Amino acid sequence: MDKIKADEAMKELTMMLMYLSRFSEKDRFFNGEDFYAWKGYNFDILNGLDDEDYIRQGSHPSRTKSVYITETGIDYAKKLMEKYGIEDWR
Repeated sequence: MDKIKADEAMKELTMMLMYLSRFSEKDRFFNGEDFYAWKGYNFDILNGLDDEDYIRQGSHPSRTKSVYITETGIDYAKKLMEKYGIEDWR
C-alpha cells in the first residue's frame, strides 16, 4: 500500500471508526435502518465529511452529539474497510 498524507489518513480512519461504532435508533418514529455515530472526533474532519455528504451533523452541529451516516458515507466506509482489509461487524 502506498503511503498517504496524515490528513487523508485521519479522514479515512475517522469515517471507518464512525461506521464501525454506528448505532440505529429503533422506536415508533424510526424503523432502525438509519445509522448514527457519536461525534467524538476532530471537528475539522467532521466538517469535511459533512461537506462531502458522508455524514450530516444537523442544522446546529455544535449542539448535537451524534451524526447521521448517509448512504454515500456507508458506501465510502465500506470501500475504505476493504482497502485496509477490515471486516464489518455484520
